[in-house]
Amino acid sequence: MNALFDLLGRRWALGILWNLDNGPATFRDLQERCGGVSSSILNSRLKELKDSDIIERTLEGYCLTRRGRELREIIVPIGKWAIAWSEEVFQYIKPGREKVLNDTFKANPDQ
Repeated sequence: MNALFDLLGRRWALGILWNLDNGPATFRDLQERCGGVSSSILNSRLKELKDSDIIERTLEGYCLTRRGRELREIIVPIGKWAIAWSEEVFQYIKPGREKVLNDTFKANPDQ
């Protein structure tokens, strides 16, 4: 469990997982989706996630492996909880993210 927490606790690791939910993405796509993360950080995280069998690189780009999809299913409810928590405790909604977050969680409101 410590190995997983160490990996996911690294800068942008969860952001990469989150942004691969709609299928394959190229390096540039991920860089844009992750808010302009530096090339060196993105390259390092992609390598670590590939080495951990969380993502893979295909002809279409980077995508989640079976393990990556299973992990993302666990992360979605945590993301929902984190959004509610930050709104309730800190009255915080990241500017510009309201629609994205609401659309993300509308599909399965019971999760």
